[in-house]
Amino acid sequence: MTNRDSEPTSGSPWRGTAPEVAVAGVTVVVAAATGYAIASWAGLGIVAVVGGLIALAVIRILLPEATADAARKAREKRTTQPVSGYSHRRFVVASGVSSRPFYDIELRPVLEHLLAARLAERHGINLYQDPEAARRVLCKQRRDAVLWQWIDPGGAAPSQPGRHGIPRHVLARLIERLEHL
Repeated sequence: MTNRDSEPTSGSPWRGTAPEVAVAGVTVVVAAATGYAIASWAGLGIVAVVGGLIALAVIRILLPEATADAARKAREKRTTQPVSGYSHRRFVVASGVSSRPFYDIELRPVLEHLLAARLAERHGINLYQDPEAARRVLCKQRRDAVLWQWIDPGGAAPSQPGRHGIPRHVLARLIERLEHL
């Protein structure tokens, strides 16, 4: 048995408000019928306009405001979606190889997150606070220097003529290095 006070606060702000919304709807219908009975269509129109304005004012007061900081963050950085399922992972990798924008938006954040997690768990290095130490751990060999260019959180991936996304051999080596970190 649950009551309204013990319900979780997540979800819709309208959850559990069915009785209040029903009472408001009945009130509007009664007011509209009264307006129509007293002044015909003009009375109905006045009731509709006034009722609409009151409803907008009440909704504006009751709904929580989004903070300016939260709205700005939502516009600036897109959140990555968790990769689930083999076919979706295969699609993300194939698209990251063929499309530079897709690599930057979808595949790079996943690889960056994996690198940050491996470095923090196994080496005690924060990728974002000490990127130079992270680069030294990731790029043990000289041939691995190109990997950092594709995953550096502070820089843009290199542009390649004739290639749009990350080259397959670079992606394979980057995944291999992430596995062995």
